[in-house]
Amino acid sequence: MMEIKVLGPGCPNCHRMRALADEAVAGLGVEADVEYVTDVAEIMRYVTAMPGLVVNGKVKHAGMPLPSPDRVKALIQEEM
Repeated sequence: MMEIKVLGPGCPNCHRMRALADEAVAGLGVEADVEYVTDVAEIMRYVTAMPGLVVNGKVKHAGMPLPSPDRVKALIQEEM
């Protein structure tokens, strides 16, 4: 099972990143644990710009602008 973390303090863009991750997982039909991390100390272990996307321990995106839905799918597919 894939491990996906969406990193952010709870802003609208971070919630959108979570939605993009959920949509990508559903569209790809993969089993994944998608976790929304809001703890700043844990977020800073990975990125300094938010929102962040981590797939299987690898930072795949950080900051703005948000990636497109197709780009999020591609980022996840890279780790399949």
